[in-house]
Amino acid sequence: MERRKLTGKDKVFNVFNYGVFGLLTLICAYPFYYLIINTLSANDLSAAGEILFFPKGFHLDNYKQVLKLNGIFNAAVISVARTVLGTALSVLASAFMGFMFTQERMWGRKFWYRFVVITMYFNAGMIPMFITMKNLHLTNTFWVYVIPTIVQPFNIILVKTYVESLPRSLQEAAELDGAGVLMIFWKVILPVCTPILATIAIFTAVGQWNSFQDTLIYITDQKLYSLQYLLYQYINQASSLAMTVKNSGGGAMNMASLATQQTSTSIRMTVSVVVVLPILFIYPMFQKHFVKGIMMGAVKG
Repeated sequence: MERRKLTGKDKVFNVFNYGVFGLLTLICAYPFYYLIINTLSANDLSAAGEILFFPKGFHLDNYKQVLKLNGIFNAAVISVARTVLGTALSVLASAFMGFMFTQERMWGRKFWYRFVVITMYFNAGMIPMFITMKNLHLTNTFWVYVIPTIVQPFNIILVKTYVESLPRSLQEAAELDGAGVLMIFWKVILPVCTPILATIAIFTAVGQWNSFQDTLIYITDQKLYSLQYLLYQYINQASSLAMTVKNSGGGAMNMASLATQQTSTSIRMTVSVVVVLPILFIYPMFQKHFVKGIMMGAVKG
């Protein structure tokens, strides 16, 4: 097929289009870049607001000190575990329920579908939810991070719509070969649902990783603190943490050590980078499926 020759208007539009989206990309990326260069720069210059575009006085002491903060390694393990397990279970549940809600032979299909969807708009509130978790003996346990998030109505709707867009002949052919419901789900539907499953995996993983309110409400055991909750605490206590790190170093301060001396600003920014960077690596893994999944899962037909 012969490629159409671009006209002058097309070239002007392309330049304008790339320019606008390039500018928006820079606006979105700059806050992360700003955080990173300030954590790698001299802390006295960073605290004075002198680091805007390029790092000055490069050093890695901020990361060395922050990674020594009490409880951060255990909190990282908890956050990784809840993200991996919570995402896997939620994606599996969303896939199966979304598939089942497309099966006309399912008993009470319309009722159960509406029953699930209505929970998007109404909930009991914080106090009844806390009482429920306490009565189920989930408070101060790791499972309070996972079990309440397994069923996600929005994700179920996306999967259901996506499955409905697939050719009906796929399932009919499997049924003619004698496959049951579970066999059809595992062998036929699940393999072709990769785009939408990757999409909801991103949504769920980001939600799990960024969540800190459930720790605040349900957890008092410090061994079960998540990384985001520690970030919340460290940001609120940045000044006292900076003083603690400073005092733990001991000895006289010279000009070289002054540049790497921990400040409340360096604590806030370094902990923020440590918490944000891991989840950023999730997107490249699922990016190729994301657009297709969200489009086909959101529009029927």
